[in-house]
Amino acid sequence: MSTEALNQHDAHASGHEHEHHDASDAKVLGFWVYLMTDCILFATVFATFAVLANSYAGGPTGADIFELPFVLVETMILLVSSFTFGMASIASHKGDSAPVLRWLAITALLGLSFIIMEIYEFHHLIVEGYGPDRSAFLSAFFTLVGTHGLHVTCGLIWLVVMMVQIKKNGLNTANNTRMMNLSLFWHFLDIIWIFVFTVVYLLGTL
Repeated sequence: MSTEALNQHDAHASGHEHEHHDASDAKVLGFWVYLMTDCILFATVFATFAVLANSYAGGPTGADIFELPFVLVETMILLVSSFTFGMASIASHKGDSAPVLRWLAITALLGLSFIIMEIYEFHHLIVEGYGPDRSAFLSAFFTLVGTHGLHVTCGLIWLVVMMVQIKKNGLNTANNTRMMNLSLFWHFLDIIWIFVFTVVYLLGTL
């Protein structure tokens, strides 16, 4: 192969890699925009809860129904899942898919445990007669916590799909970009839950 042909080949490869890099950056930027819209959604739900937090309509207050130790365990599970996802991200940078899959599986199990505990809490409250129709306070509570739980459920589905994609195609450029976006989403949910725990549960039991 001539020197000119080699140069053309290298230029083509470099241009192709540059296009992939630009596409990945655009996807990450687009996902940041999505997260900003999600921030607006949660800000709206938080504001609604703040307005209705004392509207008990003769029903129970947060101090009457919240079991802080139970919710604290929920919180620790979700925070640990953020750590395990971080370990998956570190492993992905090393290009070894096996530990990435292991850490993602652990993260998924922790996230599923969180959702199971949340469903149990909702079921327990409804059985006790403290459903969302009992008062404006409880309507706002179920809406806020349920919105976060729905997001975690979507994150779990995404985690499973991510594992299938890595198992099938390895840690290629597309999957690395998806991993980055999923990491942003999962850590975002952890941050939102810290606000939920503080504003809803911790302040609600004082």
